[in-house]
Amino acid sequence: MSKETSPAIVIAVEIGDAGLADRLASLLDGVAGLRLAAPGEAATVTIVARESHRPAEPHGFDLTPRELDVLALLAEGASNKTIASRLGISVHTAKFHVGSLLDKLDATGRTDAVAHAARRGVIHL
Repeated sequence: MSKETSPAIVIAVEIGDAGLADRLASLLDGVAGLRLAAPGEAATVTIVARESHRPAEPHGFDLTPRELDVLALLAEGASNKTIASRLGISVHTAKFHVGSLLDKLDATGRTDAVAHAARRGVIHL
């Protein structure tokens, strides 16, 4: 009895960030049923980095969608533990996002960050 094998899915990685492309290729290399495309080879699937062409923020802050989520929870008075739980992230990551918000909003604390964001129209209380 012969064992049938399905053809490998050929994956091309077309990402401008060479480091990220190499990491993805390393992760995908050796996965059963997948094969990385050789240069110029047609691929079944192509991984392409979506370029971020977001318009300039009208409020002057370049906040990520996740930072906006964290900011909304800060406005509710959520702790880092609550933010982590509600967003499905670790407490460490929640602290990182809060710190990033404080830096970007040039705030001295959580309440100050919410006040700055409200004054500039980033959030509405």
